[in-house]
Amino acid sequence: MTIDDPVLRQARDIAERPPAEPVDPADGPAPPAGADLTAQAAALIADMEERPWGHVSPSVYETGRVASLAPWLTGHTDRLAHLLGTQRDDGAWGPSRPGYALVPTLSATEALLSALCGEHGRRAARDVPSARLAAAADRGLRALSGWLDGELTDLPDMPAIELITPSLIASINRHLETLSREPVPGLEHWADRRLPLPPDMGTRRLTLLSAALRKGTPLPEKLWHALEVAGDDAVRARAVGPVPETGAIGAAPAATAAWLGRHEPADDDPARRYLETAVRRHDRLMPCATPITVMERSWVLSWLLRCGVPVAVPESMAKELAQSVGPRGAVTTPGLPADADTTGAVLTSLSLLGAPQPPDALWAYETETHFCTWQGEDGKSVTTNAHVLEAFGHWCRHLARHSASPDGETPAASDVPADGDARYAAAVAKVADWLCERQEEDGSWRDRWHASPYYATACCALALNRFGGPEAATAVGRAVDWVARTQRPDGSWGWWDGTAEETAYALLVLLLTGAAEGPSGTVAARGARFLSRYAGRTPAEAAADPPLWHDKDLYAPGAIIQAAVLSALYLAERAQLISRR
Repeated sequence: MTIDDPVLRQARDIAERPPAEPVDPADGPAPPAGADLTAQAAALIADMEERPWGHVSPSVYETGRVASLAPWLTGHTDRLAHLLGTQRDDGAWGPSRPGYALVPTLSATEALLSALCGEHGRRAARDVPSARLAAAADRGLRALSGWLDGELTDLPDMPAIELITPSLIASINRHLETLSREPVPGLEHWADRRLPLPPDMGTRRLTLLSAALRKGTPLPEKLWHALEVAGDDAVRARAVGPVPETGAIGAAPAATAAWLGRHEPADDDPARRYLETAVRRHDRLMPCATPITVMERSWVLSWLLRCGVPVAVPESMAKELAQSVGPRGAVTTPGLPADADTTGAVLTSLSLLGAPQPPDALWAYETETHFCTWQGEDGKSVTTNAHVLEAFGHWCRHLARHSASPDGETPAASDVPADGDARYAAAVAKVADWLCERQEEDGSWRDRWHASPYYATACCALALNRFGGPEAATAVGRAVDWVARTQRPDGSWGWWDGTAEETAYALLVLLLTGAAEGPSGTVAARGARFLSRYAGRTPAEAAADPPLWHDKDLYAPGAIIQAAVLSALYLAERAQLISRR
């Protein structure tokens, strides 16, 4: 496929410059000798074609749920060993922040208790010393008790957290009740204790969900993804079923395992085949969602192509992306509902590939003020709206090119389309205004789909820089200032710690807005030299980065992260901020 879009003019200008020596050769390690960023980008695309299920980090939450719900599944001992090996010194799992650690710690602790207290779990866990399981469960319970008794209130906006938390607490409390009848060495003192719910969190929604499943009432598709919260009411529930493409329930191993139940199903059961496939493709551990084919491809291609990285995209991959957009838009993977976020990303990728499609599917997500991720969304997402802005913006520019003046010249990117297409232009203005209004006082953006404001700020600032017009210039400038002044001493960026992923987003803001050519040039050079050490990674290696993306647990999509890293380094090299030796 070829790339022909005026939105890439700035990236092409940078790409046409010859590489030069680094601004400060002593400031950090030199880039890897002979690193070929273009070849690495090509290898990344080839990897996506070879491994269509995608690269996603394992989830403690999902691995714990599958260990508890499907002890018959291949690799059960490995999953228990993973839980034992990833427990922190303080007894918790996940990030060292109670809010983000709550769900994975609940899941892992419940899984260990299930292996000790439940008949199916004890039988399947016979190869793991019960003393190790009990010691780890005890430490997990101590961590949870400390948080919940201390009125934990700082909970992140994670999908289904208001259902997952009470469901797991109830399950843990049932195990503790069992301990009073069947003591387990090392856990005797928990027999008379119960975990409380966090303040302001109840069980009403969970009760309604279970009642609907018992009645066979159809559920919103988004709830399928967390079907495991319903416990026994999820087993073979009539209201849900495996999708024909993969055999999954809600694109989630935990939801699929919950639907199958703890009794081992037949080998040819489609849902079992899905789980066994996930076991093979993810080294016996479980991500929160799999496969992520459409999401991975659209995000990877949009980063690479917008930065002018010269890559050849297979016709089959482009065709599959185009076919993923239905009347309701695109889905991240079969089993999840269509959403505006994925739809916007797919449409942007297709535009950058020179195969634009009308963004009409996005109208289903329009509200009075903005675009929702899906109908009935509880919150609001700035990154979803940034992707929607890009999709409409690219389409407007496509229409403008096709209404070129008689002399053949293409109208300026900011030209308003013909009157018949004014609705698209109005959507661009509406979303741009809304994004500007949602900017934080410090110049950043925060979002519900990612823990780091660097991701949200990159999405919003770059979309506004391309399609927001002069009215968005102030917001973009404030974002650039925030990025420049929050760099860490080692040249990295990061909300909790400096990471390659967040450094890439910060660099892309500086490079694609032109800020790196001014006073922020030294800041960008330092960031590029920090990032250069991550140039040669595989998607699997990038998936081992600190997980920052929101699902039921935090996760790291390796190919997407590495695409952002390579894109930032490519622009930095062409802008003479770093050089290959």
